[in-house]
Amino acid sequence: MQHDIHNLDRNVVGKLELDPEIFGSPIKEHLFYYVVNWQMAGRRSGMVSTKTRGEVSGGGKKPWKQKHLGRARQGSIRAAQWRKGAVIFGPRPKDWSYNIPRKIRREALKSALSLKYRDGSIVILEDFNLPAIKTKQVADFAKIFQIDKALIIINDNNPNLTKSARNLKSVKVLKSDGLNVYDVLRFNTLFMTKDSVLKVQEVLKG
Repeated sequence: MQHDIHNLDRNVVGKLELDPEIFGSPIKEHLFYYVVNWQMAGRRSGMVSTKTRGEVSGGGKKPWKQKHLGRARQGSIRAAQWRKGAVIFGPRPKDWSYNIPRKIRREALKSALSLKYRDGSIVILEDFNLPAIKTKQVADFAKIFQIDKALIIINDNNPNLTKSARNLKSVKVLKSDGLNVYDVLRFNTLFMTKDSVLKVQEVLKG
């Protein structure tokens, strides 16, 4: 499986051999459901919270003595029946994440890459080096390749590209070790530098 390598001006500058086990594997779309749900569950914050009696401040002193006042006994003004007191059985922070087998995650990522390759939505770049941090450079790149929403995969740290693209909602930059099914499916076009392709093939084949 040979694929063209382009430069930033969209000129073909070479060829790269793609691993058919990764970019030509059977597309198992049912795995997308499991893996995307797993990713979304891991991103849920679960920060809803109420304070229990032990967490509400104050209330260390008994409001009044136990007997002989004609009033109901009270131990603390931070009990649930008091204003600004604790909440009984209220919502607490929850960890929504769970685990799925590593093999399923790998197969789903292979299927997502194969789907993009089948649809002709993968573009391999020789590199993506920018001389300076400037959003216009990435915007011009998007116009040259006539793209709507693009995911750019790089292999090493590239602060000029990362900072130049962060103000564009239609472009996202990821390192190869952060490649994931959700983002691959979410963006219309997948741009990968030559080094990132070799790295992804090495990891997914191992």
